[in-house]
Amino acid sequence: MTTMISMLAIDLAKGSFQVCAIGLDGAVLFNRVLSRTRFAALLAEQPPCLVAMEACATSHHWGRVAQSHGHEVRLVPAAYVKPFVKRQKNDKADAEAIAEAASRPTMRFVAVKSAETQGRAVAFRTHQRLVRQRTQLINALRGILPNSDW
Repeated sequence: MTTMISMLAIDLAKGSFQVCAIGLDGAVLFNRVLSRTRFAALLAEQPPCLVAMEACATSHHWGRVAQSHGHEVRLVPAAYVKPFVKRQKNDKADAEAIAEAASRPTMRFVAVKSAETQGRAVAFRTHQRLVRQRTQLINALRGILPNSDW
C-alpha cells in the first residue's frame, strides 16, 4: 500500500528542485532532489494535493503548472519561511520549513500571478529603472558642466 501525499513542499533552484513530500499524518515521506523534467512529471502523475513554494518569480510559473494539473498552490513569502528552518540553511531544511510554514492555519500566502500579470510587472519595473537612470545621468551632467542653466 502506498501512502497518500497531502503536500509537496518545493525549494526551487535553477537546475534541480528539493521536493519534500508530506503524508496525511504530517510525516515526511521523502525529501529528495528532482530535476526540472522529473518534477514536472511528478506534478502530472500525482493526484491533486497541496503544493507549497517560497514566493519568487519562478514560483509563479511552477504554480501555474501545478494548478493546470489540479493541485492547490500556496506561495509563502520568504520572510515567513525563515523562522521555520530548524537547523543549518540548506535545500533540504528549506523544503521542510516551507512545508511547516504552509501548514500553519494563520499563514498568509501570495496569489499565483498569470504570465500576463508578470509581464506587465516586468515592463513597469523596466520603465521605472530607465526613468531613474535618465535622472541620474541628468544630475551627473549638471554636476560636471560648468555654469549651465538647466
